[in-house]
Amino acid sequence: MSGDTPFEAMMKAGQDLARAVNPALESFTPKGVEGMVPTMPRAVMDATMGKGLNPDGLEAKTRLLLTLQGLTIMGAQAEAQIRLTVRHAVEAGATQQEVAETIALAGMFGGVPAMTTAMEIASDVMEKDGDT
Repeated sequence: MSGDTPFEAMMKAGQDLARAVNPALESFTPKGVEGMVPTMPRAVMDATMGKGLNPDGLEAKTRLLLTLQGLTIMGAQAEAQIRLTVRHAVEAGATQQEVAETIALAGMFGGVPAMTTAMEIASDVMEKDGDT
């Protein structure tokens, strides 16, 4: 560990901690985790991350669409997080059109491959939830 950069040392320390807390975390992947997390009701989202928390701020739907945009720009690699965000955005009142426009705009910054991946994930989520 003497030649490790601070990032490599912290990564190793995090891996060691995860292994010590729960050995199963060593082989854990987030695939499918979104199915274990229930969709929050719209009223709860509005109260905890919308105007209920900050009356002059963004509502939950806008916050979730911004989150979706960021996840797309980052390369749409976090599939479980994209699925959860789309599900919650729809529950918060986002339409299929708004989700698609958000992802399309993100494609200008994250690239067409990221946009395509995010669109496919979002489409799958909305199809499964009966929103298409």
